[in-house]
Amino acid sequence: MKKSDFLAKEVRHIDIKSFDATKIVQDMNHMGFTAREVGLASELLDKMLMDQECTVILALAGSTSSAGCMQLYVDMAEHNMVDAVVATGASIIDMDFFEALGFKHYQGDPYADDEMLCSLGIDRIYDTYIDESESQICCDWIARIADGLAPSAYSSRQFIQEIGRFLFETPDIAKKRSLIQVCYEKDIPIFCPAFSDSSAGYGLVRHQVGKEKHAAIDSVKDFKELAHLKMNVAETGVLIIGGGTPKNFVQDVVLCTEYSGKRMPMHKYAVQITVADPRDGACSSSTLREARSWGKVDSTNTQMVFAEATAVLPLMVSYLYHKGGWKLREEQRLSCLYETPNLA
Repeated sequence: MKKSDFLAKEVRHIDIKSFDATKIVQDMNHMGFTAREVGLASELLDKMLMDQECTVILALAGSTSSAGCMQLYVDMAEHNMVDAVVATGASIIDMDFFEALGFKHYQGDPYADDEMLCSLGIDRIYDTYIDESESQICCDWIARIADGLAPSAYSSRQFIQEIGRFLFETPDIAKKRSLIQVCYEKDIPIFCPAFSDSSAGYGLVRHQVGKEKHAAIDSVKDFKELAHLKMNVAETGVLIIGGGTPKNFVQDVVLCTEYSGKRMPMHKYAVQITVADPRDGACSSSTLREARSWGKVDSTNTQMVFAEATAVLPLMVSYLYHKGGWKLREEQRLSCLYETPNLA
């Protein structure tokens, strides 16, 4: 088989505006098991959007973007359902920036012959594929963007903002409404606390090799900047997809504010969608109830949804979109916090 035989069927990103899930989600609220979790979580997220004092943070891990939810996150940003993003480098660079450059994810087979895929230069993400040569081009662009920066230590937020600037200012860029670009235009900060765990890491290594002075990523600066955000808003709520570093980072920031000089209240709202098992002591970072013992999350308004996110998130976000609570929210433009000298 040829490479083109495998890279033939593009993943289509779901459009949550094209259908109204309000009725089914409301009905699920009267069912049991996962259906009720979805209904309760959707109501809680709607309550969070209706709270005019609440800043909404999306914590994004896993590969839902490559599996067809990429446009969903863009819609959330464009329609004022998200004020800040904390994500894995893979979600932002290997998936979003990758497609912004014009590349695609393809439907594949989780039981494919991986030796054959490797020989053809195809990378597998469970049941989706990407072209390895296109991933290398993505790395090259990260290196080129870094080459254009003054040698210094940057937060991931600062570096991703420069990627957004590049996408915004490049007239012939292939995909104009990527999450990075939309967030850049709407001043929605994106943090990737494990930024190097992605193609961004390869690109930054390429940038640094042979240079005494170079751009670098300062993960402590990320923590300080997110704490600065937390200290400059009234209340916070979090929607957590998956878990891992983004979830832990966004929960820990409540405690970090104490070390930054001003202990802030716990996250007022929290919803997590995950398939992780808490019995190993983690649940891909603590359950929301466990986080209460640390003083990170107020347990009054929390909901765990134990489900694979691509199966339930389109229903939940369609519900939020058609309920229309986002129309009453003011844009917070939180990236503007970092244009002040407060972080010196």
